Amino acid sequence: MNTSAPARPRRHTQGVSGRIAAMIATTALGIATLTGCASAVSLDPAPAANNPKCAAITVRLPDEIDGNKRRATDAQATGAWGTPAVILERCGLPEVLASTLTCVTAGGIDWLVDDSQAPKYRFITFGRNPATEVIVDSGKASGVQALDALGVSIGQAITPDRLCTEKSS
Repeated sequence: MNTSAPARPRRHTQGVSGRIAAMIATTALGIATLTGCASAVSLDPAPAANNPKCAAITVRLPDEIDGNKRRATDAQATGAWGTPAVILERCGLPEVLASTLTCVTAGGIDWLVDDSQAPKYRFITFGRNPATEVIVDSGKASGVQALDALGVSIGQAITPDRLCTEKSS
């Protein structure tokens, strides 16, 4: 007489556990992929993006501006912040020495303000060679905070040739 208990079917249990393990692994991989790397922001490099002064700016760019985290970009001498990107920066544009655009000073830098695409504003450095432009979606980020944050990087890398208005003594 066989006293051993009948064998329990394990195939069904192993199949369920295997499927659950596979689902957990797939979900974990998916989460890691989504949180690990967002796609790079595609930008066009400026004509003089390879200028060493642009490299000096790029290595000093802040990790965050106005609550927007820095993102990877696919072009030299550029920066982007926010998901989707709400602040864009490009160095290597021709120096601007004269303009009819309004000039403001923020972050110790003179900026020309192009509001023709408002609420997206384009700011370009005045009297610095090469020039740097910053585009800010003002509905999602503060232009003043962006210029203040980027002014540190730009001011340390490029000295001005001239100011928007000369101050008399």
